[in-house]
Amino acid sequence: MIVVATTDFELYHGAVGELRDRSATFTTIEPDDELPEATSVILTDEGHAKTFDDAEAPTILADPADPRRAVDRALALKRGRGGRTIVGVDPGRKPGIAVLVDDVVIAAFQVPLADAVETIQDEVADAADPVVRVGDGARLKSAALVNDLEDVRVELVDEAGTTPYLGTGARGMGDVLAAVNIARIEGEPLDEREIEPTAGELQVIKDRSREASETNRAIDDRHARRVAAGELTIEEALDAHREDDGNG
Repeated sequence: MIVVATTDFELYHGAVGELRDRSATFTTIEPDDELPEATSVILTDEGHAKTFDDAEAPTILADPADPRRAVDRALALKRGRGGRTIVGVDPGRKPGIAVLVDDVVIAAFQVPLADAVETIQDEVADAADPVVRVGDGARLKSAALVNDLEDVRVELVDEAGTTPYLGTGARGMGDVLAAVNIARIEGEPLDEREIEPTAGELQVIKDRSREASETNRAIDDRHARRVAAGELTIEEALDAHREDDGNG
């Protein structure tokens, strides 16, 4: 059983809310109270950490501003597993991101590509020996993710067959469910991914720049390549293109 032992009002309500949302078995006590015999994990605040130095159950220090992360760790420890964090990513304009501890999904996201790296790094920040598995589809976007992720093991996964059939009511869940499947497949470790964009991929970027331009203006190949490499956004490339032409 998870025991929440804190006098921090914000942490108490945040942790209890997270545990109730997960239908987890838990109880709450004052930090100076005796621990229940069934205690398997203690969740407390930094100010009371030393109170449980001699406890047999492991202690997790929780941040009142982010109780979910502590609850995730507590549930992983309660299951008696090592609690390795694996993040699966289905790349695209809005990547699906799934966070697993061992084989249990603990969080899922779908965010704009520009926010994906920050989201992933937040999820692995306090994890022990995490791994990020990125699908090899959407070549340019997966390369941008791989190249921007730092200080974490990254694997490139063959994502063929990872997108499931979506039945009634499941529309919009495909990228996240694919990310779950990607997380469960061992991939090829790599530090960076160099991709030379094809003529068709460059044309897609130029077409998008024309759609984003107020003057129906498309960027050239040079700026499109920089967008493909993740060096510029479409808007930044349009600004740079105008400046190069002396119109900015």
